[in-house]
Amino acid sequence: MPELNRRNFVKTAALATAAFTPARFAIGKAGIPANSRLNIAMIGAGNIAGMAYGGCKGENIVALADVDSAMFHQKKEDHPEVLKAKTFADFRVMLDKMGKEIDAVCINTPDHTHFSATMHAMEMGMHVCTQKPLTHNIWQARTLQKAKKKYKVTTQMAVQGHTFDGIRQMKEWYEADVFGQIREAHSWIEGPKWRQFDGKHWYFHKPSAFPPKKSLPPSSLNWDLWLGPNAGETPFHELYHPLSWRGFNAFGNGLFGDWMPHISDAPVWILDLFEPVVVELEEKEGGNDWVVPDGNRVRWEFKKRGSKAPCTFYWHNGDSSYAPKTPEGWTWGKLPNRGTLYFGDKALGYTDGRSNNPRLGNKEDMKEFKKNGYPAEKYERIKGGPFVEWIKAIKGEGPEPGANFDFSAPYTEMMLIGVLAARFGGRIEWDPKKGITNRPELNKYVRPDNVREGWDYGQNLWKKKSKFARY
Repeated sequence: MPELNRRNFVKTAALATAAFTPARFAIGKAGIPANSRLNIAMIGAGNIAGMAYGGCKGENIVALADVDSAMFHQKKEDHPEVLKAKTFADFRVMLDKMGKEIDAVCINTPDHTHFSATMHAMEMGMHVCTQKPLTHNIWQARTLQKAKKKYKVTTQMAVQGHTFDGIRQMKEWYEADVFGQIREAHSWIEGPKWRQFDGKHWYFHKPSAFPPKKSLPPSSLNWDLWLGPNAGETPFHELYHPLSWRGFNAFGNGLFGDWMPHISDAPVWILDLFEPVVVELEEKEGGNDWVVPDGNRVRWEFKKRGSKAPCTFYWHNGDSSYAPKTPEGWTWGKLPNRGTLYFGDKALGYTDGRSNNPRLGNKEDMKEFKKNGYPAEKYERIKGGPFVEWIKAIKGEGPEPGANFDFSAPYTEMMLIGVLAARFGGRIEWDPKKGITNRPELNKYVRPDNVREGWDYGQNLWKKKSKFARY
């Protein structure tokens, strides 16, 4: 099948699936020949991209874009197919030059470049799978959701737990009234551990002084491209690249962006925790204009959502003093170092750090619950993880991915309001149409206006009369 025609066929099959799939977990009807492979490009070729290579096994990896040439073949031992891919420093050049040869794109970059890379691919009609968190600011998340509707491509945020059986099981238990109304939930994790080492690099690491002292970038790195949309002159520092960027406000979102998409996936999805009315920092230690806090506890308040009672949600990270207290009724010993607790009218629940392995808080009750049989399965189980789910949807062999942008963009927005509360402190009153109403000076962080020329995407999706477009 000629390349252009094959690409059009893949896109048509995906649109047919979206049109005729009535529910998120229904079985898709459309399909393509079993021997047809997608042509996939990677934006970000090393580190976390290893997950994308593994998830896209069996497809054609035709192009790699990375601002650091040392990353191109970092994963060649496990994924020798990368040796055959064309390589580019600038993803914009790659997508423009190879547009007719690329069906789908995996975005594996630091948080601050997720949006521009994802939007460029979507504007060219390419399916996209973007690492978590979906975006670096709220306006970007809103814009990607609008782009999904306009460009009608298959979208996914690569969060593994959303494909696991456990998150579906927990939703089934909740909908079977095992917990009654859940009026409070707490997600937590220890850290950041500022000298956390992954074997090669420091994962979270503070500089010795602020602003960080200028150092020379490695010869393999194009620092100007690495900065992407970030305006202003930011000299290179050895802690920014390749991994410790996550702890810096300009590039990442700390443990909110690193682990909240995993841990809080289940409570957000199950309880519809998308549009808070208030988000407030309750406690904080450390942090400044440059780096995220050492510890924080943030509270979200949600009104009644359909039949769901008003709910208070908490995110905790830091040392053990920031973890939730062991609740009454918990009989499993010491609380794990990460997870979510669900305080229901009828029972206490728990899911782990990947929104998986649900259980009741009382061990004896759990044994009896299991013995009597769990509620019937309502939601189709997904095999193979988020990349496989995404690829099947593109080919018309499965339903739309569960973490498509209609889910993951509002989820990311909810998370990012918490990031703002942790960074600037105090109380944030949120209106989904107007932004932050009680502290309008913070709306410049909802939609930063200092994006560099050549990196400013998505303006055409907003009408000038839109109130939110101002922020």
